Amino acid sequence: MKPRGESKPDIILPSQEEIGRFRSILIDWYRKHGRIYPWRESQNPFHILIAEMMLQRTKADQVVPVYLNTIKLFPTAKDLVEAKLNNLRRLLKPLGLAWRIPKFKKVAKALIQKFNGAVPETREELSSLPGVGHYIAGAVLSIAYQKPEWIVDSNVVRLFRRYFGIAASSEGRRDAHVIELAKRYSSKRHPRECTLAILDHTALICVPISPRCRICPLRRNCAYFNRK
Repeated sequence: MKPRGESKPDIILPSQEEIGRFRSILIDWYRKHGRIYPWRESQNPFHILIAEMMLQRTKADQVVPVYLNTIKLFPTAKDLVEAKLNNLRRLLKPLGLAWRIPKFKKVAKALIQKFNGAVPETREELSSLPGVGHYIAGAVLSIAYQKPEWIVDSNVVRLFRRYFGIAASSEGRRDAHVIELAKRYSSKRHPRECTLAILDHTALICVPISPRCRICPLRRNCAYFNRK
């Protein structure tokens, strides 16, 4: 029996060389097979922030028409602040999750009050916005501002667990070693592609049920594939 108060053994993370190889393969795959969405064609940080908020627990294809209509009607934080809540509810209704709709106005209001309408460029400032957690902050910073910032969600945890063979708790996105691995995965040279590559690979290849291992570019060194 483990003595009370005894700390858990340290988890050994993959070497930087292993992580670098993993990253390079993913980015090469993304350049050939990455998905195309309108917010990925944008360089407007506010539009990218709005898209990331919409993408929470919602399929990307479902977001496209709502996103396009939203940025057409409310292209700036000021426009969104001035929007009537009922109009916004009708616009965002196809996304479901009605509880998050007021957060769009709250975010826009906070941007006006705290940042003069601009989307901040640090994780701390972004995470201070209502409804914006570390995942959205990391996505916006890497995609909109080309900063080497990390993202972790259940999909990223699944890929890390399968490929590297690391353990993760049921709330793996909060595990310190998973976050540290995500930080090491982030890239100073290709921050945007680094983020989009892992998002698309987990959406198209390393899916929760029946992963498409036979066409996965990572299979050669994947712990999950090599155990099968």
